[in-house]
Amino acid sequence: MSVLVFAGFLAIGATAGVLAGLLGVGGGLIIVPALVALFEINQIGTSHVLQIALGTSLASIVFTSISSLRAHHGRGAVQWSTVRGMAGGLVLGTFAGSWLAARLPSIGLKWFFVVFAYLVAAQMLFGYKPKPTRQLPGSAGLSGVGGLIGGISSFVGIGGGSLSVPFMSWCNVPMQMAVGTSAALGLPIAVAGLAGYALNGIGVPGLPSGSMGFVYLPALLGIALASVVTAPFGAALAHRLPVATLKKCFAALLLLIASRMLFGLLSL
Repeated sequence: MSVLVFAGFLAIGATAGVLAGLLGVGGGLIIVPALVALFEINQIGTSHVLQIALGTSLASIVFTSISSLRAHHGRGAVQWSTVRGMAGGLVLGTFAGSWLAARLPSIGLKWFFVVFAYLVAAQMLFGYKPKPTRQLPGSAGLSGVGGLIGGISSFVGIGGGSLSVPFMSWCNVPMQMAVGTSAALGLPIAVAGLAGYALNGIGVPGLPSGSMGFVYLPALLGIALASVVTAPFGAALAHRLPVATLKKCFAALLLLIASRMLFGLLSL
């Protein structure tokens, strides 16, 4: 692995860290396509490129979410009762999803990622405003929603923020509180995803040197180092900048990323 490739991992991590703190999204929607591009250019794990990107992304979010949630917790912006209610479902859904994703072809996962990215971008651009009386569900409802978010997160390598933030906003949780709580929810997703992809990749032929199952350790190191440094900056910005504008900018970036991946799929 060259110094230039490792610098690319650092750049991905720095961007993901800012986004994790700023929008509570964990950065996976940026990490996964960026890793896929780097892996394909440098012929790293070509036969399982998306599984490696997904596993590495979720592993890196362990570090990103810890840094981000500490920053938000220090500002009193984490709703821990919601975290406790969703954690069990998140873990089960993510682990089950990673087991299934490890057995699917990369091209199918790429199509799922593209469709999901377009849907998230559309939601951010044309966000539905909830009824003022809507509230978070009880413990059973939170657990069920957690399982669904965990399962989808494992398929696209994210910390769940692009689902949990809109869900909490839909239930009239204030945006800063939704972002902070989402950062905390990313931790059980990331831990379960790391375990799932690492275990399900054991013994798979064709994985690059330095892999732990479907987790590529050199990429994990670079992304984790940079994201831990930049996540607190994103959290500070989340309490200062207009959220609506930020969401639209992120949605535009998602559209570009999804379109690039879609073009690659249509060119096969």
